[in-house]
Amino acid sequence: MKAYEVMILTDPALDEEAHAAVVEKASGVITGLSGVVDSVDEWGKRHLAYEIKGLTDGSYTVMQAHATPEAVAELDRVLHITDAVARFMIVRRDDLD
Repeated sequence: MKAYEVMILTDPALDEEAHAAVVEKASGVITGLSGVVDSVDEWGKRHLAYEIKGLTDGSYTVMQAHATPEAVAELDRVLHITDAVARFMIVRRDDLD
């Protein structure tokens, strides 16, 4: 398995329960396909440099994980169709392999 970093930007107007559900959904995809979530770091609400989908602020979450390419492809698909996610980025971390 390879190391990945996943950054998720959600609407800051979401309540904590809805935000936690988005993070749990993402980590559930990884662990459901035999991956391991190493850490979840909540960055909190930050001001955006430019407007994204009508948002000027966003709530950031960064996950470190080890997963298979199939799990990453499924995570990409799931995050694309999740309405609460404004943007996300999945990066392979060669330095953590």
